[in-house]
Amino acid sequence: MRIYQIDSSARKEGSTSRALAKKLLNKIKKPEDEVIYRDLNDEMLFVTGLTESGMNIDEKDQNENHKKMFELSDKLVKELKESDIIIISAPIYNYGPPATLKAWSDLAARVGETFRFKNNGRREGLLKNKKAYLIITSGGTKLNSQEDFLTPWLKFILNFFGIEKVEIISADQMALDYDKSIKDAETQIENLTKKK
Repeated sequence: MRIYQIDSSARKEGSTSRALAKKLLNKIKKPEDEVIYRDLNDEMLFVTGLTESGMNIDEKDQNENHKKMFELSDKLVKELKESDIIIISAPIYNYGPPATLKAWSDLAARVGETFRFKNNGRREGLLKNKKAYLIITSGGTKLNSQEDFLTPWLKFILNFFGIEKVEIISADQMALDYDKSIKDAETQIENLTKKK
């Protein structure tokens, strides 16, 4: 099995979402499994200057910025395609996703690679038979409340790519009771791995 771990917290040291993702990885990883790791803070670009959606632009029409964008996009798509399990850790920033996670989703959304349009105009995700674990943390936002625009969006994006098996581990509202939030998240990790 190949596990793809993605961290998106802007905080490198002392990040709760990163720490919980590592705990989950250590729980589910078997000795023979391979791990692909990506820290979205180390290398991320924002989609700009396109004339069509779905990262669709002829190579002859690409400028230097486009070429860098497509080079990174190709890497991200390859990592997704080659993975069996995906772990994404994400804190809720201002009620939504970290900017780097949104940028990652934009670069990973490729027509003919991660999704396609069917003859009837409907979209179909192409990344089938994968499982995703989402580690969602927040200071004050309650998970799946009307103020949480990260969790439903991220689930939708993964479904859009064809990844329908999505499990969520949350440490939300840490500002209210940090210890309880962490303990709850660790219990969720234990319970998830018992299901396997």
